[in-house]
Formats: sequence, C-alpha cells, structure tokens
Amino acid sequence: MKIMGFYKSTMLDYPDHLASAIFTRECNYRCPYCHNGDLVLETSSQGDVEESEIFEHLKKRRNLLEGLVISGGEPTLSSHLIPFIERVKELGLKVKLDTNGSNPSVVEKLIERNQVDYFAMDIKNSFEKYPETTGVKDVDLTCIKKSIDLIIKSNVQHEFRTTIMKEFHQERDIIEIVRYIRGADVYYLQQFEPTDKMIGKGPYTFYSVEEMLAIKKEIEQYQYVSRIDIRGRF
Repeated sequence: MKIMGFYKSTMLDYPDHLASAIFTRECNYRCPYCHNGDLVLETSSQGDVEESEIFEHLKKRRNLLEGLVISGGEPTLSSHLIPFIERVKELGLKVKLDTNGSNPSVVEKLIERNQVDYFAMDIKNSFEKYPETTGVKDVDLTCIKKSIDLIIKSNVQHEFRTTIMKEFHQERDIIEIVRYIRGADVYYLQQFEPTDKMIGKGPYTFYSVEEMLAIKKEIEQYQYVSRIDIRGRF
C-alpha cells in the first residue's frame, strides 16, 4: 500500500488499546477542512513508508501492541488493503479501520472475512450537504448508506463520527446524522482543529466545548444511538 504516515505507538487512535497507526495516501474526497491534505493531494512517493518497516516493528512489538489502526486518506481505495490486513491478523493483532464509507464492497468483504475488529466511519454531514462538505459534486450517497447499514449490522465494534464546524454544520444537520445511524454503538462529535495542511483556505470556526455539549444534549433526546460523546483538544 502507499503509506505516508506511521505512528509506532498511540493510545488515542484505537479506544482502550495500545496500537500502531498507519496513514495511507489518496482519497476520493476533497473536504476543504481536511487536516491531512498532504495525504490527499501529494502525488510524489517521496517520504512513503515501506511495508517491510511496518511489519518489522509489528513483529518486534507484538507482545506489547494490541492492534494496528489503518487510516488515511481513504484506505479502501487500495487494492492491497485486504492482503495487508491478512498479514497483520496473522501476527495476532487487532485491526481498526478508518473509512469514509464510500467503498461498501470492500467494507462488506472485510466483514465477511472477519478481518476488522473496529470500524470508525466518518459521516461528513447531512446527506444534502455532502457535496459541499466533501468537495465532490457527484457523491454516491447510496454507497454511504450501504456502508452505514453494513457496519451497524455487522456485530463488529464500531463508531461513527463527524468533525463539526460552524461553516458546514448546524444542529439540524447533526439531528439528521443520528437518524441515519439509528442503532449504532456510539457517535462522536469531533471538534475541528485547524492545521496548515488543510485543503481549503478557510477560515473555519470551531465549536466551543460548551456549544458541543449543548448539541450533544439536544440530540441525545432522540435516543437513536446507544452513546453520544464529544472529542477535542480540550
């Protein structure tokens, strides 16, 4: 796979697990607020991490590590994803996959093969706002809906999450999102954090902790999702 980033150890990316994390190149979205713009837009292979380096580390630390997080970019775009995960599972490690849900055929294969232990799917916005939020006019919402359904029904531990900012997300959008993911394990509202790697120029405005807690309280009353929480650099 085309891997540009590699964290040898993290307690932040896989809930309750000590894991390594990799970040694949390429994405089919162009979310203007994306904080990994270099992964999405950079075409040069300069700086890529070799798979051999990753597996050498995983083998060396597999008695300490519990899993590997595969993020991006959008990992499901890689034709090498499934064989890569097979090698990780052979080491006895868990796999957490971060995805935007645009490739349900891959999600389905991974579920059928029992290759993923935790799915984290980004719900970018209410469906009517997907084009402006993803920077792609012809988003196939059928694929997004199918991935949501597959993950919720999979019996695989999972989360859905939305990075929110005032220019793109209003409370009514968040209410729509929790309707889409009715029956999910957990939904996270993530605080937007600007970086110099964003695709768009902005400026974009983050919600304060107090504002996020107020939105959380409002959407909890609908009882569509088992648990709703917030994430951010508080």
